Amino acid sequence: MKQQSILVFSCFLLIGISCVSAEALSCSPSGKIIGKKPPPNQCNQENNSDCCKQGKIYTTYKCSPPVTGHTKATLTINSFEKGGDGGGPSECDNQYHSDDTPVVALSTGWFNNESRCLKYITIYGNGRSVKAMVVDECDSTMGCDSDHDYQPPCRNNDVDASKAVWKALGVPESDWGELDIYWTDA
Repeated sequence: MKQQSILVFSCFLLIGISCVSAEALSCSPSGKIIGKKPPPNQCNQENNSDCCKQGKIYTTYKCSPPVTGHTKATLTINSFEKGGDGGGPSECDNQYHSDDTPVVALSTGWFNNESRCLKYITIYGNGRSVKAMVVDECDSTMGCDSDHDYQPPCRNNDVDASKAVWKALGVPESDWGELDIYWTDA
């Protein structure tokens, strides 16, 4: 009986270590790009977006941290409207979306070749939660070009959200920009 208890405990211990190891796994950078100075009036800074800097080296990623039931991320702000700092229409439906609609763009690895397109995620932050539809990719593989509004590549753990998401989470507008959150598939 004692050996059986030790065996069961050992199995739980191994499972626990495996889960912690999986949570600790991160993805490695896939490359680097060198920033180019944007042509005049070609980098929209509507939401205090960064513009690429000439000669600065930016890290790129093809992956994102593993998705769990409690995926940690950084919430950023983006306009999905025509003329907004998000650039062109959303990748999932080739449409623009109102800033009053809870929509997001996920980093490349989480976007997963459009597998989350037009599906909902639940975002938890600031003591609240909100459901938002995935409509675009926050490209962590490329940037500093006209297709990306001369903005740097996204990090591998960004959830780029509309103003509606920030409002639903009750974050004061003066604090919009970046927020530590976690998210799950809805």
